[in-house]
Amino acid sequence: MACNSCSTGEDGQPKGCKSNGTCGTDSCNKLTVFDWLANMSLPNGQEPFIGVEVRFKNGRKHYYKNTENLTLSIGDIVATQAKSGHDIGMVTLTGELVSIQMKRKKVRLDDAENVLKIYRKASQKDIDIWSAARDREEPMKVKARQFAIDLKLKMKISDIEFQGDGSKATFYYTAEERVDFRELIKVFAREFRTRIEMKQVGFRQEAARLGGIGSCGRELCCSTWLTDFRSVSTSAARYQQLSLNPLKLAGQCGKLKCCLNYELDSYLDALKAFPKTDTKLYTEKGNAVCQKTDIFKGLMWYAYEGEWMNWHIITTEQANEIIKKNKNKEKVASLEEYAVEHIQDTKNEFENVVGQDSLTRFDNPKSNKKRKNNKSNQNNNKNKTRNRNRNQNSNAKPKPNAKKS
Repeated sequence: MACNSCSTGEDGQPKGCKSNGTCGTDSCNKLTVFDWLANMSLPNGQEPFIGVEVRFKNGRKHYYKNTENLTLSIGDIVATQAKSGHDIGMVTLTGELVSIQMKRKKVRLDDAENVLKIYRKASQKDIDIWSAARDREEPMKVKARQFAIDLKLKMKISDIEFQGDGSKATFYYTAEERVDFRELIKVFAREFRTRIEMKQVGFRQEAARLGGIGSCGRELCCSTWLTDFRSVSTSAARYQQLSLNPLKLAGQCGKLKCCLNYELDSYLDALKAFPKTDTKLYTEKGNAVCQKTDIFKGLMWYAYEGEWMNWHIITTEQANEIIKKNKNKEKVASLEEYAVEHIQDTKNEFENVVGQDSLTRFDNPKSNKKRKNNKSNQNNNKNKTRNRNRNQNSNAKPKPNAKKS
């Protein structure tokens, strides 16, 4: 299943993607790990690692043993062992880096149930059968969803994936509760005439399989490079001082965005220098309570109890200094002696980077002054002629009566 920009050879094997892997089809190595050990030679006497990473539809990857010692490279289409029959996939990683990836994902090479073997390189007949099976997936998904609706099942069938030999179809679905789909499987088997396997996935896994565009304007991280899903909680948004708005914090999957964890460690390191926000500052003028913090600038806003409208800005070092004195049962005179140095001018000056043009030249639509002037002149001329005619009619002398014969 190659895209229009992927060039294929006479044997049907893809040579490469002209879009550098950004077209999003199966021929492009969308989630491929960069093989930084490819140019390094093995020590003398060491045999190459027989494990191979193979990618299937929508980023699904498995590891296989190359027991036949086939000469494989990234992008080769291979026929792999399955529990029944064979499957067709693309090689995405070979060599010693496969062993590192298997250790990272806790997959053992001697696990006979999870690590199967590669049969051969796929022939043109294998690729034709695989392509024909893939063409059946989309119309089947439409019918399958309608069958689930007719049976009133609270589930969503998100994707269908055929095995490479076309003997089995895996239905991926999401559901919030336990679903009894025994009757649904009977309907599927009677309608589609193939072996059916139902597999439930989470909402994040569903978004990773289907893909899409995030609120940042780029492709979803889970469908391009993110493979490990870490739990995201609302505390990550609180630490980063983000508004707890579900519409802005939720991603395509309906859960909290994975990118909330990207900068969380930096925020946690910066917050170590800040005192607890519920700690009061005791001064002779009164007790001060923290109202706001600025993590980037290291500033804190305090207000006296009873004077909530007047905020005083101090640095984290000054706040820690006052807290240290309070622990020694000492009080400072007031926060003003610390906050005077941090009065900031909020007035911003903008430069005209466009040149002589006004920065607000597009705010209001341009009015056609000539047209307005022409219309006003025409109306004035009409009024003048109308008034002139009225004056002439009023000043005109009455005609003498005609004499009777």
